[in-house]
Amino acid sequence: MLRITKLSDYAVVVLQNLAACQDPSCDCTSREVAERTGIPRPTVSKVMKDLARGGLLVSQRGALGGFCLAREPARITLAEIIEAVEGPIALTECSAAADGNCDFTGACPVEENWLRINQVVRRALDDISLADMARPLSRSLVNLGRSPLGEPAAASEEP
Repeated sequence: MLRITKLSDYAVVVLQNLAACQDPSCDCTSREVAERTGIPRPTVSKVMKDLARGGLLVSQRGALGGFCLAREPARITLAEIIEAVEGPIALTECSAAADGNCDFTGACPVEENWLRINQVVRRALDDISLADMARPLSRSLVNLGRSPLGEPAAASEEP
């Protein structure tokens, strides 16, 4: 089963919490975010450090320090969030085998299909921003270009 890990899910919640701050210049500590979200403080600290290392948060040290978003929520994608916490998005080993770890690279009969599927998933995650995650789900949030039966999808309209 493919699934987004808890850490990636928590990262979205943490970023969403920071985005909801009334004062855009506010620096929030991991303690404050943990209290507001209910996520354990050690987990929030780890996630916030990963997000800062990934360039999605800016940290300020000192008594008045804390974390704030590095960009506005509309310019932070789900793909960036997942990669900051988990590393490169790869559905299969060959999708992550840029370094040549797969023994069958170039000889696998399904390699190109997995790479294509990985690209589609990556594009879908790139097309959804942190700001999108704050809004109720729209039917047109993700359009992968095909209906469930494999036929081209009809253009979706906003409700």
